[in-house]
Amino acid sequence: MNQDAWNFIFIGGSFALYILIAIRSRAATTKEYYVASGGVSPLANGMATAADWMSAATFISMAGIIAASGYDASRFLMGWTGGFVLLTTLIVPYLRKFNKFTVTDFLGDRFYSNFARAVGVICAVFICMTYIMGQMRGVGLVFSRLFDIEIWLGVLIGASIVFFYAGIGGMKGITYTQVAQYCVMVFAYTIPAVFISILLTGNPVPQLGLIGDFTKDGVDPVPLLSKLNTLNQELGFAKYTDGSFGKLDMFCITTALMCGTAGLPHVIVRFFTVKSVKAVRSSACWTLLFIAVVYLTAPAIGAFARTNLISEIHNCQYNQAPAWFKNWENRGLIAWVDKNDDGVMQHRSGPPFKGKPVYTLQREEQGPRQVTNPLTDNANEVFYERDILVMANPEMAGLPMWVIALVMAGCVAAALSTAAGLLLVLSTSISHDLMKKIVSPNMSDTHEVLWARAASFFFLCVAAWFGINPPAEFVAKTVAFAFGLAASSFFPTILMGIFSKRINREGAIAGMIAGVGLTAGYIVYFQFLAGHKEYWFGISPEGIGCFGMILNFAVATAVSAITPAPPKEIVDMVENIRNPNDAGSATH
Repeated sequence: MNQDAWNFIFIGGSFALYILIAIRSRAATTKEYYVASGGVSPLANGMATAADWMSAATFISMAGIIAASGYDASRFLMGWTGGFVLLTTLIVPYLRKFNKFTVTDFLGDRFYSNFARAVGVICAVFICMTYIMGQMRGVGLVFSRLFDIEIWLGVLIGASIVFFYAGIGGMKGITYTQVAQYCVMVFAYTIPAVFISILLTGNPVPQLGLIGDFTKDGVDPVPLLSKLNTLNQELGFAKYTDGSFGKLDMFCITTALMCGTAGLPHVIVRFFTVKSVKAVRSSACWTLLFIAVVYLTAPAIGAFARTNLISEIHNCQYNQAPAWFKNWENRGLIAWVDKNDDGVMQHRSGPPFKGKPVYTLQREEQGPRQVTNPLTDNANEVFYERDILVMANPEMAGLPMWVIALVMAGCVAAALSTAAGLLLVLSTSISHDLMKKIVSPNMSDTHEVLWARAASFFFLCVAAWFGINPPAEFVAKTVAFAFGLAASSFFPTILMGIFSKRINREGAIAGMIAGVGLTAGYIVYFQFLAGHKEYWFGISPEGIGCFGMILNFAVATAVSAITPAPPKEIVDMVENIRNPNDAGSATH
């Protein structure tokens, strides 16, 4: 069989499974739509949460960033995993005790204000839209490569599938679909890593191969990381094991990612689907175990991809370029411009083009694709999007076609699983938190679910547009902004709502507005408006969420100190929440 046949088998089979699960798990009530009736087992919820959390940014982009930047990418590993520990110890057991459907429900009731609820809705929409457009871009990249179609068409195909099983099945359908998607993802991530580890180091354990010796092609054994450092330095890059971020910026980015993870509404709501607080803690342990399988493999995949990329491209005659290079070049995701007219590809330090390359579709026989705006002040002739490295890695290593197809299925599963969870939060923010709780309290369950599905369709259309016209350079960078927004809005407000009896509605509202305002304004200014990169104190847009969080804490505390204390029933509520034992089923 050829590669297309294998692709259709793996992708088609996985899609058929997802759709079958969605049909069999169709949500009939709001309780099924929002929290899967609160009866999901800890093991199943652990797998579903892992799938929900391991987005396209984790599966596609994280290893790509590790491959491209080495040590600097550790901020994602430390931030995302550390944040999950914060989430499971400081937040979800207490929110589960609260017995509601959404994070915004907690904000509205804890701060006894529909205005606080409305601010929460705005923050949830802002965070989830920033996040979901990265997932749509990831789906488009995979489908583009799989079926030799344009990225925009791949985005539309992925969006249609997500709408079907998320809009129809709600949380009930999403949960069991994500269990299947986790199984696809974990095999798609680990099996190629084992193959490549054996090829490069002779060790079948990727984590040991990363710290082992490079032995490919019978060369004298040399530590893989040392070889990678040498290759990088020879081409003008920094050492793979060195970092280029300033210490303050690195700290702020890691903190923003950590606290943002703990404040992501689509991850928090997953723990509302289990039966009790005890089940929450058990589910969290399973989730950490399932996540660790992928996160402990990512550094090895990144190092292997970097080694293969340099070996395959640098000093290679273009007319003898490997087939995988031409495949990805046809999709505009990798390119070469011959600056010195020698027909040899030079992959060195420095930007090959001004901005993102713009291609013409014609090229001379065995000649380079024509690229606009070539630079001539550095020797680098190669451009590639980092998001493709995980997908191209099996091809670079010459792995069997079924392994390549498996990786593609995993990439699609990663993007679709998180997109579905985000879409549910977006739809419930409108149907439950806005329409049911604020606009029309007497709305029936049937109308509430209809509003949820209508909101799903609207937000998915917006997300698809951003997936086709991405506002950032690569998927993980867009997603990092979502974590910054979550860190500056939900995380501090939820934490203060649980552990402080004195924080009142005025303080919570002011804190959220100040925190998310600073973070969003800084991101928009430096990412889209400013013509320079002279960041304040050297803090990049990805790290500003740390300062937004601090501002939220400060403003909320100060405003609460000069305004009336919360009513006694709210203080009693906080006392009850902080004793997370014997929680019952979620209520409307």
